Amino acid sequence: APAGSARWFLGGRLNVSVNCLDQHVEKSPNRVALIWERDEPGTAVHVTYRELLDLTCRLANTLKKYGIQKGDRVAIYMSVSPLSVAAMLACARIGAVHTVVFAGFSAESLAGRIVDSGCKAVITYNQGVRGGRTTELKATVDEAVKNCPSIKHVFVAQRTDNKVQMGDRDIPLEEEMAKADSVCTPESMDSEDVLFMLYTSGSTGKPKGIVHTQAGYLLYAALTHKYVFDYQQGDVFGCVADIGWITGHSYVVYGPLCNGATSVLFESTPVYPDPGRYWEVVQRLKINQFYGAPTAIRLLLNYGEEWVKKYDRSSLKVLGSVGEPINKEAWQWFYQVVGEGRCALVDTWWQTETGGICIAPRPSEEKAEIVPAMAMRPFFGIVPVLMDENGEVIEGNDVSGALCIAQPWPGMARTIHGDHQRFIDAYFRPYPGYYFTGDGAYRSQEGYYQITGRMDDIINISGHRLGTAEIEDAMADHPEVPETAVVGYPHKIKGEGAFAFIVLKKQTARVDHIKEELKTLVASKIAKYAVPDHILVVKRLPKTRSGKIMRRLLRKVITEQSGNMGDVTTLDDPSVVKEILDAYQKYKEKSSS
Repeated sequence: APAGSARWFLGGRLNVSVNCLDQHVEKSPNRVALIWERDEPGTAVHVTYRELLDLTCRLANTLKKYGIQKGDRVAIYMSVSPLSVAAMLACARIGAVHTVVFAGFSAESLAGRIVDSGCKAVITYNQGVRGGRTTELKATVDEAVKNCPSIKHVFVAQRTDNKVQMGDRDIPLEEEMAKADSVCTPESMDSEDVLFMLYTSGSTGKPKGIVHTQAGYLLYAALTHKYVFDYQQGDVFGCVADIGWITGHSYVVYGPLCNGATSVLFESTPVYPDPGRYWEVVQRLKINQFYGAPTAIRLLLNYGEEWVKKYDRSSLKVLGSVGEPINKEAWQWFYQVVGEGRCALVDTWWQTETGGICIAPRPSEEKAEIVPAMAMRPFFGIVPVLMDENGEVIEGNDVSGALCIAQPWPGMARTIHGDHQRFIDAYFRPYPGYYFTGDGAYRSQEGYYQITGRMDDIINISGHRLGTAEIEDAMADHPEVPETAVVGYPHKIKGEGAFAFIVLKKQTARVDHIKEELKTLVASKIAKYAVPDHILVVKRLPKTRSGKIMRRLLRKVITEQSGNMGDVTTLDDPSVVKEILDAYQKYKEKSSS
């Protein structure tokens, strides 16, 4: 590792918060660590490294006062803010394990994660603010913890002036922090101790708690941040992801802060108060690297170029794309219109499980070519291989296969919390000796990698990974819907959307009513973004003789490739295909009228 990128204690022990805070406070305490771009336009808050260390230590001492110790799990259900970053770092400082839950998740999703991880406390806000609207975070936590016996305390911070109900286990966070000591001795941690857990969708219904450890994760996040984005001291790094996702962990918090960077916290949405928001922020904060999701770019592209050109973007040096493969049209618009054809655009491929960026066009030789919409080059130490159906490595170029990684790297996940067997089965059993990513990829004539999409029943909605089984499980709770099958389909803005096929118990006139109830169920059990765009009632689902639903056929129906259904001989009754096709045609005609 380059000198100064990680501070080690004796015997390979360290504390991540020391690397992210104390080492910079010693040298340049007044350097800006965070710029909080609040939801209210033009109200940015600058936080120096010294101030962030102070916040972190006071929060850490507050957690300790209420019995949180090394190894305990703490849930963080907060919108993006200096306090939510301090909450993550405070856990790291005392050796507690944080699990951040995206503040758009429902009470049921939150409760599921708290129970699975055995959290002792939750840190939240009274309310969240996003796109000019307030959301009830504390009320959601109250609803969730009713079913969480492990929770001893709920720490409540104030994002708005509105009062919320406070009960016996609720603690006003800022009041307690004001009384706390601003010095907190960091816990000495082993390099393989757990730093955090983050839940992600799997192909079965239950989200899995991906476990990352101290040293390897931090080293990998810091190095990829420095080299993929060519981060130079003094740059303002603008990653607009939420801390509830791995991108926020690695490229809003840990990577930039370990490197002593100035990191932007973006609380709002790309279209609030208007579609120029991102670019107005770039101009006002003089952002040098801008890292965002293709779904936002596709959304903004529809509003035209004037919203971009209205603002000065001359500070930009590097643009980045994350969360899903970016399509060529969005790539070109991002590169030509936003970056004026002069910024390197890095399409980055990685996963919650990899801890940091694995394949990206940079770092590379000076001025090396960047092919549009391609992740291209493996990062240092990443050895990608493509595998065929027989589990053999595919040699040569201009080939496609299952993307695997051939040797370990520092940022890789170590296990799934409480289920190491599932970890082995999901990632190492499919291709023994290799890490299986779940993605398919193409290796071009020149040897560059392009990600072609998931190979399993997982869809990517606006850059959020979601197992179709999770949506099906949520809808299965409806008493009149015995069977459901959900598949992904191409969506102009979100990349993919969810399309649900449902079977009803009996013929009913309440079809539209049932569809609305199903949408509400999915929103309340998972989150609003998981709600299917389309729900089609069919008499039965296409199943094999062993009862497995053939989702591939359903995908062909809605992507209009019914002329090419492939092998249907394993179907219990092949006539079901025509039934579903007819139902889909009727649905389409009704929708277009």
